[in-house]
Amino acid sequence: MTVRNPVTPRAADEVSHYDIETDVLVVGYGAAGASAAYEAAYAGARVLVVDRSGGPGGASAMSGGEIYLGGGTPIQVGCGYDDTPEAMAAFLKAALGAGADAAKIDEYCAGSVEHFHWLVDRGVPFKPTMWDAPTWVPPTDDGLMWLGENSWPFAELAYPAPRGHRPTANDFGGKLLMERLAGAAESAGATALFDTHVGTLIVDGEGVVVGAVARQYGKEITIRARRGIVLTTGGFVDNDDMLAAHAPQLLGHTKVSAGTDDGSGIRMAQALGAAVRHMSAGQVGMSLIPGLAARGLVVNALGRRFINEDTYPGRIGQHALYRQNMGGSWAGDDTAVWVVVDEDGFEDVPEQQRWGVRPTHVAETPAELEELTGLPAGSLTAAITRYNEFARQGTDLDHHKSPRWLRELTPPFAAIDVKAGVRPPSEAGDRRGTGASVFTLGGLHTDLDGHVLDLGGRPIPGLYAAGRAANGLHGFGYISGTSLGDGTFFGRRAGTAAARRA
Repeated sequence: MTVRNPVTPRAADEVSHYDIETDVLVVGYGAAGASAAYEAAYAGARVLVVDRSGGPGGASAMSGGEIYLGGGTPIQVGCGYDDTPEAMAAFLKAALGAGADAAKIDEYCAGSVEHFHWLVDRGVPFKPTMWDAPTWVPPTDDGLMWLGENSWPFAELAYPAPRGHRPTANDFGGKLLMERLAGAAESAGATALFDTHVGTLIVDGEGVVVGAVARQYGKEITIRARRGIVLTTGGFVDNDDMLAAHAPQLLGHTKVSAGTDDGSGIRMAQALGAAVRHMSAGQVGMSLIPGLAARGLVVNALGRRFINEDTYPGRIGQHALYRQNMGGSWAGDDTAVWVVVDEDGFEDVPEQQRWGVRPTHVAETPAELEELTGLPAGSLTAAITRYNEFARQGTDLDHHKSPRWLRELTPPFAAIDVKAGVRPPSEAGDRRGTGASVFTLGGLHTDLDGHVLDLGGRPIPGLYAAGRAANGLHGFGYISGTSLGDGTFFGRRAGTAAARRA
């Protein structure tokens, strides 16, 4: 008897018949899948989208909806900002970290304005107004926001322009984005099959992917894909075995997903010899309030600052986890990260932007706060003294925080325990862990048109991927909007490529 791994590909000659036939099969109905389905249908292919959930959306629908766009979009121009694809690319190559895909970044930035218009033409609205303060998600329907472009070191590497584009919504924009993209895909002729879990790819004798095996309500069904399959199944944050193997530092933290990011698409492709990239990389959304952090200090377990607090908050989270050992299940109790702010700074943040956060400890002196927090004696006193000296001089010599946010801290002081805090409000649909909310960035190695590449760099015939199932733009860094951005952009590419394949 043959013992078959659940993701082991099935030989086409073992399939006696197909229950369903289509030209292009898209597996996963988030933003990347909807974009792929639209373009494949628009190109004239018969398209079927299959999702294991009861409807379209996934993590995309639960997100804040930010899309990273630039190069001179009408929203940027309407808000009075100049931008170029070159400046956008320079920022992303620095911000997305070691191993960022320069070729994909160049392609994405060169096509960013066109992609903006494509989204608008699909019914996604954007308002030409600016939210000009650190936040995860603005409490307004403003259509543009900063995502660290104007903070050190990025403001010195590329001309700063805000590029966080938000669909017009008073809350999370992800639901609206998915409604419009799914509606566009269906209007173009794509059909959908829900409550159906694809677990195995079907491959012919020449190594061409020709279909997939799925289960629906306990029954196995086979699907023939005459031109190709696009995997848009998400990342692997919900698969603890994969996390333990590839990204153990993400274990024990709050998972940002719809509960279905189990790496199934990645594993199915790997079973065919697909290459993967940056599987250890992850986004870390610490449960700090960006407005409070910018107005105060962020210190580690030694009471020392370690980053400029006005930068993109996800960058603070990555530094806290990967460089300051703010741990999950693998770490001890001495891995705290604290936001320290004074009363004026706390009150300066509008209540609706505090999302219910209250100080963990309050004290009249830094020494008292050290005792309450368990920080080393004298550490916070020294940090605040040095910080106040910089504030009086107007220059942060240690971490280069912008003078806009550099001000003296005066008693009383508050400390907020980030590790034990609440999740960032833009990251809905999570399962609670520590005060850090995480998802994976690594995935399948793909080319500019979404072809999945094998270990030799050759395309696997008939197989494409986009969204978090693929590695996309990212190296080890992340900026909000680059998941929805590269997922929709390269999802479009993958859908077109699959539809045009003979």
